[in-house]
Amino acid sequence: MVRLTMDLIARSTSNHFKNKRSYCLSQYFKKLTHLNFSNKNIEDIDDLSMCRNLTVLYLYDNHITHICNLAFASNLTHLYMQNNNITRIENLSSLRQLSKLYLGGNSITVAEGLEELGELQELHLEGQRLPPGEKLLFDPRTLHSLAESLCVLNINKNNIDEIRDLAVLTRLRHMSAADNKLQDLQELEGVLNNWPHLHRMDLSGNPVCQKPKYRDRLITVCKKLEELDGKEINELSRQFLINWKASKEAKRKIKDERIMTGQLVSYPFTADFHMGLNPIPNYNYSYTNMLGKRRAHDNGRLSMKARSEHSQIDR
Repeated sequence: MVRLTMDLIARSTSNHFKNKRSYCLSQYFKKLTHLNFSNKNIEDIDDLSMCRNLTVLYLYDNHITHICNLAFASNLTHLYMQNNNITRIENLSSLRQLSKLYLGGNSITVAEGLEELGELQELHLEGQRLPPGEKLLFDPRTLHSLAESLCVLNINKNNIDEIRDLAVLTRLRHMSAADNKLQDLQELEGVLNNWPHLHRMDLSGNPVCQKPKYRDRLITVCKKLEELDGKEINELSRQFLINWKASKEAKRKIKDERIMTGQLVSYPFTADFHMGLNPIPNYNYSYTNMLGKRRAHDNGRLSMKARSEHSQIDR
């Protein structure tokens, strides 16, 4: 088992001190701001508190199973731990300055444990190795804590079938939820109404993309959207769709108002062709009246036929 220790860090930086004899190791650790131990078969993290000024830590493509021993890194802004064996987001509450967190390609089932990260702007959780039939879930406490800070969210390939709970993330600018199971277009429109700053979104590979008017409807909802599913949005096309929608809604509103005020009245079909397009004043358009008129009309026709028959007999 490879363990990330201060000794391992010292050995990996031995060449750095060949021409700096007076420069002690502790001073180097203290001034260290970037540390890259990606793809080193690391399975565990030891006490690294001597590197208290770390701002960027690369630990991706390893075999780490737990996030631990990072409480010392209060200055850390970027943490890269994608493609490990992590099953739970934990022990990050001390990283108050963290702005970018990369945890894609792990085995995380719940997005949680981020309540203290008030500066987090980017969260990458794409492609979790989930048990069959399960989807990535979101702890409401974490979502509400990130509502005013999170700008970028990547949740591609996580079997997600609805994003209603994500509506609280009102600062989102980039949203990636491709290759999931989203299919409710109306729900999407409702959520997007809460994301006024959204510039880029990718929902490709979801069933909802096959719904009629999918692209048109989302473009009219997201006024600042510049790219949808990898395709740029033409400003002229957007304005046309917005104007078309506004015109359609205005016509519907006028029609509803006319119905409410009684300006639109449905009249029954009659055989009286002399009435024209307007109703005859004080005329009773009841079913009984209409039926009586029709019978009288029929009786008149029968009597004329009878007279014709009698006329032929007389001849």
